[in-house]
Amino acid sequence: MPAAAIFAIDIAAITLLAYGIYFRRHRRRDMLLAYVGLNVGVMAVTTALDTATVGTGFGLGLFGVLSIIRLRSSEISQEEVAYYFVSLAMGLLAGVTLDPSWAAPALMGVLIVVMFVADHPRLLVRYRHQIITLDAAYTDERELRERLETLLCADIKQVTITRVD
Repeated sequence: MPAAAIFAIDIAAITLLAYGIYFRRHRRRDMLLAYVGLNVGVMAVTTALDTATVGTGFGLGLFGVLSIIRLRSSEISQEEVAYYFVSLAMGLLAGVTLDPSWAAPALMGVLIVVMFVADHPRLLVRYRHQIITLDAAYTDERELRERLETLLCADIKQVTITRVD
C-alpha cells in the first residue's frame, strides 16, 4: 500500500477516534490536540525510523520516554490514558511497513472499534468513579462509606482514602 494511502487512513482514523468518539463523549478540547499531535508525530518519526539505520528499539524507547513525560505533565483520567496510547499505537502502525499491507489499517480499525465499545456510555452505566473532597476528615472507612452513601444517595461499592488533611 502506498505511504500516502496509509497516512490518509491514519489521519482519518485519528480524526474518528479523537473527534468522533473521544470528544463527543468526554468534551475535553485540550486533549484533542494531544491525541492528534501525538499520533501524527509518532507516525512521522516512525516512518523516518522505518527507513533509517537506527534500530526499532531506539525508536520505541524514545516513544516510551515521551509517553512517560506526557503522562506525568498533568493529571489525566484512565480513559484519557487509554485514548492516548491508542493514538500512539495507531501512529506506530501507520509509520512502519507491515506485510500484508492491509494489516496496519485493519489493526487501526480494531483499535477504534475496541475504544468505541469499551468506552461506550451504555456500558456499565450504573458504575462510576469519582474523586470527592469532603469538608471533614474521615479516617474510618465504614464511617466514610456511610457519609458518602448519605450524600450521594447511592450504594457505594468501593472507597479509597487518598489523602486526609
